[in-house]
Amino acid sequence: MTTLRGTLAPGSPDYVYLPVEVPPGTGELKVSYTYDRPTVPPGTPGNALDIGLFDRRGVELGGRGFRGWSGGARAEFFVRADDATPGYLPGPLDPGTWHIVLGPYTVAPQGLAYELTITLTEGESGPSPRPVYPPSRAAGRGRDWYRGDCHLHSWHSDGRRTPAEIAALARAAGLDFINSSEHNTTSSHAHWADAAGDDLLVLLGEEVTTRNGHVLALGTEPGTFVDWRYRARDDRFGRFARRIREAGGLVVPAHPHATCVGCAWKFGFGEADAVEVWNGPYTPDDEVTLATWDALLVASVKDNRAWLPALGNSDAHRDPDVVGLPQTVVLADDLTREAVLDGLRAGRSYVAESRNVSLAFTATAAGGRQAGIGERLAVPDDTPVTVRLEVSGAPRCSVRFVTDQGVLFSSGPLPVSGEGAVEWLTTPAYAAYVRAELRHETALGPVPGALAAFTNPVFLGRR
Repeated sequence: MTTLRGTLAPGSPDYVYLPVEVPPGTGELKVSYTYDRPTVPPGTPGNALDIGLFDRRGVELGGRGFRGWSGGARAEFFVRADDATPGYLPGPLDPGTWHIVLGPYTVAPQGLAYELTITLTEGESGPSPRPVYPPSRAAGRGRDWYRGDCHLHSWHSDGRRTPAEIAALARAAGLDFINSSEHNTTSSHAHWADAAGDDLLVLLGEEVTTRNGHVLALGTEPGTFVDWRYRARDDRFGRFARRIREAGGLVVPAHPHATCVGCAWKFGFGEADAVEVWNGPYTPDDEVTLATWDALLVASVKDNRAWLPALGNSDAHRDPDVVGLPQTVVLADDLTREAVLDGLRAGRSYVAESRNVSLAFTATAAGGRQAGIGERLAVPDDTPVTVRLEVSGAPRCSVRFVTDQGVLFSSGPLPVSGEGAVEWLTTPAYAAYVRAELRHETALGPVPGALAAFTNPVFLGRR
């Protein structure tokens, strides 16, 4: 057993690497740690210290030696050939220099004093488990609208639920697919197979949690690790965005305007495939993100370039977080990983607060040509276009049609049945795109109510 002590001052490097010599014949490596939590003045961050592990293959950026990360969720962990603490990868304990990585998330003005206890136990190195991953296909309904939640945390990072518990909640929420997105680790990937089934597609990914924002690696190949140890000023994010896409996944900045330390997105949206506009229960930072996203839509129209689809996810960690609040509803050719990602990438989707809310949103030109969510109705600028929204499951909600000029149409509340249809007549010259919002009632006058649902846009006119 070895004890390491040290103190980190304010302004310490983001990551500190402590070498550990692992001798031949080691059967288990166990680490426990503590650190001081002094009282600090109001408004001043206190101490918070994350932890992880790299093996003898090294700590170079890219993660070849990565063996696990628990952030600040656990005070101890172990790694063996046949098993490991959630968040860590089982496998051989090859002799050589390993490294414990410390991440001082925040440091109090007094500094952060830590103590680590490292226990190396001799023993036989048992066989490492062969990972079994969930299938990339479930029993779908052909081309249809499928409901999903792409931002979820289990006990493999800072969540408190098992994969089985999350899957049960997903089924209860009426979801057809989910995405595993643990902070900075892929350890859960091999633990989802039993939770998946013909009725639930489980995609695999990671929430890449940097010091300048979080990004979902959504639907990557099983076992794909994406490093997180960089800031926006390092100009390295593009390399890891390509890593996500090369692994078949989508690059989705998460909660871009969240107020927690290090959560706000600082990398820009040039490398993004979509953006998480609505995260968990609707709050003011979601409203800011919605406005930011709408400005990006306007810029895409102005510059005649690709646009960025929006998603909504629960980011559920533990009770009472609600899985499927909100959920993204995507038009996909089938319930497969490839088809769902294609639909999300194309923006053929809307976001709803629950399974109760369903939308149908179309734009129809004189003569019958029609386009749906995420599509373009390519007609001359002076062509009359009827925009129609059909709603169910949204009692007393108001409807707003938002364009590149802002809100150009709004209706009174839907009946208590929650069902209704709203139409608006426009032209491509007047509206380059139209998207729909469903808003709850509010007592604050001109301030809009919380979202019940919103769509990706329908684009009008020829490019």
